[in-house]
Amino acid sequence: MNYISANSSCLHCSRLGSRYNKIQFRISNPEAVTPTLNLFGNLAVWLLLSSSKLSMLPREDLLKGIENREMAVRVIDQAEQAIKTWEVVCTDFLSPPEGVDVQQMLNRLTEVQFVAWGGYPQAERQRVAIARSELPLEVTQVELVPLEIAGNFLFDPASHRDFLGALLGTGIVREKVGDILVLGERGAQAIVVPDLAEFLELNLTQVRSVPVKTRSIDWSELKVREPKKKELTTVEASMRLDAIASAGFGMSRSKMAELITTGDVRVNWKEITQASHLLKSGDLVAIRGKGRLEVGEVAVTKKDRYRVQLTRLM
Repeated sequence: MNYISANSSCLHCSRLGSRYNKIQFRISNPEAVTPTLNLFGNLAVWLLLSSSKLSMLPREDLLKGIENREMAVRVIDQAEQAIKTWEVVCTDFLSPPEGVDVQQMLNRLTEVQFVAWGGYPQAERQRVAIARSELPLEVTQVELVPLEIAGNFLFDPASHRDFLGALLGTGIVREKVGDILVLGERGAQAIVVPDLAEFLELNLTQVRSVPVKTRSIDWSELKVREPKKKELTTVEASMRLDAIASAGFGMSRSKMAELITTGDVRVNWKEITQASHLLKSGDLVAIRGKGRLEVGEVAVTKKDRYRVQLTRLM
């Protein structure tokens, strides 16, 4: 009796376990070896082609209504990579509007699952980890590193813009940097992709005129300031954006309408330029430099007006 062995090159076979990595055949006729290998070789090719077809996602459908198509195409590529390789794939840091677009796209796919995380619950900029739906996926698989940028800024205060400028001045791109937490005269903390932590420790040595020391820190050292909240109730004739937002942010309706038309107002991180846009419970309104407004419970009064619970985050 003769035995032959064939190592499987099929990705799906290799992922199933070691017992599938090597296929052993027992044959009574050695002349049957070549046809047998051809059979299984063809099978491996068929499985590879099937895997490739399954990983091709409906790009044009997914891109409908997406503002930043270039970013979205990169994420679709990463989702296909996650499907093909059976590995967890992380995006770069996404801005809030980009995050909304990505979640909208990925929610339409049954082949993958995802989790978004930026280092702490209120983080604006987040990375998204993507994996096949069959695999376990947790927040801890979103790869992040917190950095401390320490210096004496008592006589030369630095803003968020200053720290971001210093980070980008080392030659890295914005997509590799998450939130920056400014700590006043002590400096700041920043969240970055792990691949750049050592580089920044060596190369980020000055912010404005202040020498700084950059080092990786433990997550327990991250100093997150809880946002200040102000609860209020307003009664309006409609749920128009200009009406609700002007009440929530404490400014005139005409001023709010101006901010809306100039593109300074976002609803659920999407730019809205129509003052007549209707809000609903659960919506988030953000104005550049003014903070955010959460729309809470909405009730209709006996006079058919809208009593709206609002939370302003400052």
